[in-house]
Amino acid sequence: MLDLGAAHRFATQAADDAGRIALHHFRNKLEVDYKDDRSPVTIADRTIESFLRARIAEEYPDHGILGEEEAPSNTDRKHVWVIDPIDGTKSFVTGHPLFGGLMGLLDEGVPCLGQIDMPVLCERYFAAGDQPTTLNGAPCRTSDCTRIEDAFAYTTDPILFSGRRQPALDLLREHTCLTRFGGDCYCYALLASGHCDIVLETGLEPYDYLPVVKVVEGAGGVITDWRGDALSVASTGDVIAAATPQLHAAMLERLRPLGAVLAA
Repeated sequence: MLDLGAAHRFATQAADDAGRIALHHFRNKLEVDYKDDRSPVTIADRTIESFLRARIAEEYPDHGILGEEEAPSNTDRKHVWVIDPIDGTKSFVTGHPLFGGLMGLLDEGVPCLGQIDMPVLCERYFAAGDQPTTLNGAPCRTSDCTRIEDAFAYTTDPILFSGRRQPALDLLREHTCLTRFGGDCYCYALLASGHCDIVLETGLEPYDYLPVVKVVEGAGGVITDWRGDALSVASTGDVIAAATPQLHAAMLERLRPLGAVLAA
């Protein structure tokens, strides 16, 4: 049986070391390469992922690994680590401090551990099993917001809401109390610590959303796809997170007509 306490200690030490690598390169001269989708990647992304993969292989040789920069490894195993070495590389290469390191652990495909590490801010959000989410070791909670009209909402990039997804962005702009843009993984950290109430994203990959599931849930929030289904490796990348079950249900009700359009 997996020892989640030991996995917590492992993830903590790995994040300490990965964060030092990120800070070594942050705001220093970097050569930026571009993938086929025009998203940026740097030596920091690649170095951190290689480091984390080596650490996982040493500590948990029977576990699989799913990461952003290298090919999946043994993802048919019972336990699979999901890692994003730098979530928010666009922020990283432009000197913006809101980038983070993500680590998650799946048990039979279901998140059982999640970690958001913000190296510049010295903030680390962690959750595992049935334990509450912590911020630097102290429990944190989502807000008690239940109405869309009262909600503070975040999405990372409004440009991603094009075509048939535009009405989802309009929902945030027209019906929430306040809408802000940017943040990547830090949006979920803000939700988990009660500073915002809704995070709505589209176009995500499993390494973007699976590591944050336990962080949101352990703080009292709810996170699913836009149809209300649990997030998995096979999810579409449309993600809704909310501070309370009532707010999540209200958002799903507003998103339901859009879901039918996207499924057509």
